[in-house]
Amino acid sequence: MKISLEAIKELRNLTSASIADCRKALEETSGEMDKAIKLLRQRGLEIAAKKAGAAAKEGRVEAYVHLGNKIGVLLEVDCQTDFVARNGEFCQFTKDVAMQIAACNPIYLARENVPVEVLDAEKDKELFCKNHCLLEQPFVKDPSITIKDLLGALVGKFGENIFIRRYMRYKIGE
Repeated sequence: MKISLEAIKELRNLTSASIADCRKALEETSGEMDKAIKLLRQRGLEIAAKKAGAAAKEGRVEAYVHLGNKIGVLLEVDCQTDFVARNGEFCQFTKDVAMQIAACNPIYLARENVPVEVLDAEKDKELFCKNHCLLEQPFVKDPSITIKDLLGALVGKFGENIFIRRYMRYKIGE
């Protein structure tokens, strides 16, 4: 099947994946945009899983102060190279995640960080994790994807280990 250049450009704008990856995904999904987006996200998560063991000694500390100066966030996101740490998309990712933390107040970074006794006390474990684990939360700018999906897409694009190491949220009076 012949894939149009416009479709490749549209998919690239939506996912930030490479032109070759966009073309391949569209060919594999017979030109269906939604399926191609899901395929690229899945590939990003697979690449992220492969890169998880690589040392990440570079990164960025992002500071976000919400309008009105009542909520602030400090966030550390690590990567393998300083080239990625200075990249505009990486910087935008850290800003977006810091804003997510300010807006949604996640208690835990990931499902693995939730104490067993806390999770066992919950009736709906999936809903609890979706509400209280940063990586499980829907992204505030695009609720159709999670922070984990967003991170996986970034890892897939740059081809190196990127992870959220830690964060702290401050709110006046808490």
